[in-house]
Amino acid sequence: MNPLLAAYGALALGIVSEVIGTSLLPRTEQFTKLGPTAAAITSFIVALFFLSHALKLIPLGVTYAIWCGVGMVLTATVSVLVYRSSFDLPAVLGIILIICGVVMINVFSKSVAH
Repeated sequence: MNPLLAAYGALALGIVSEVIGTSLLPRTEQFTKLGPTAAAITSFIVALFFLSHALKLIPLGVTYAIWCGVGMVLTATVSVLVYRSSFDLPAVLGIILIICGVVMINVFSKSVAH
């Protein structure tokens, strides 16, 4: 398997794990509910494990930018779908700008090893 593909796969798994952990936070009820708390903490540990593997080949700044950008967009999506949150136009435009930034880094930046 291509090592760079494996690094991006690890980054994707880390992002998904982080989004799961973050999405579970409201269900922990300020860490008073044991099941959701344990699941959230486990998700964060798994996320950091995969993030550390992604960092073997992808520079820290690029990895973290992708991690934050994609994580924010996915967490916002979960917020809308699961918790019935709503966003106004500036929030939607901000999310679109985040997506554009992640695409710009991956497609045009020479900092990313392609």
